[in-house]
Amino acid sequence: MNPVTIRTALFVPASRPERIPKALAVGSDVVIVDLEDAVEESLKEQARTDLDAFLKANPEARLHVRINAAGHAGHNADIALCARHHGVIGVLLPKIESAEQVTHVAACKKPIWPIVESARGLQALTEIAHAEGVERLSFGGLDLGLDLGLAAGTPGAARMLDQARFAIVLQSRLANLAAPLDSVFPAIDDPSGLAQFARDASDMGFGGMLCIHPKQVAVVHQSLMPAADDLAWAQRVMRAAEQGAGVFVVDGQMVDAPVLGHAKRLLERAGITGTE
Repeated sequence: MNPVTIRTALFVPASRPERIPKALAVGSDVVIVDLEDAVEESLKEQARTDLDAFLKANPEARLHVRINAAGHAGHNADIALCARHHGVIGVLLPKIESAEQVTHVAACKKPIWPIVESARGLQALTEIAHAEGVERLSFGGLDLGLDLGLAAGTPGAARMLDQARFAIVLQSRLANLAAPLDSVFPAIDDPSGLAQFARDASDMGFGGMLCIHPKQVAVVHQSLMPAADDLAWAQRVMRAAEQGAGVFVVDGQMVDAPVLGHAKRLLERAGITGTE
């Protein structure tokens, strides 16, 4: 498993190459240059050309790229673009529906993040998760909801989508993948709603989420930071664990392997590597 925790993955349209440096400067863990949904059909070829020029002019830049889905006229050209640039360090494969689609993209020799957005994708999730080249899974709640005929924004739709989230987290674990990324939160001017969405995603086992606007990045990072009391507790646990006992007591509570694992994850989320 790739141990790197991705909290935020920020989209920027490939048709607006002047925005790429701005996106890189925001502080998102990953920047995804989008050749798919964010680019209207008539501009896709030009967007690919613009991204190619940006990568040539900025060889130090490190980007992920969301390519067009399998079956799209530009799919193979997108793969070729990703293959020839060292600055492309990962490929997002949207509307994934089979392991064979992953295998085709794997020829570019980049880590692949399939995005589950349909009933067919969910049905084939086990095979997709185990396909060669997959690093982590992601999830498109808006597209999946549309495909399943859900009433967007309703409690019933939320319950259905949470079942899809469970499947994605489960298959990620079974395939020993990095923690998956949750869907985008479409309301740009609702920081409290975004914060709750990010916390829920983390509580459900997601490492982070996809972001559609730079202002979302700081909100998600802050939301995923454990509380100060929880971090202090985790550090006390880790200090006690250094004594080598298999089971011990901290703050009057027993600590065994699962509790120790929880403490480690809290510290990892905060970027803390030591016990001080």
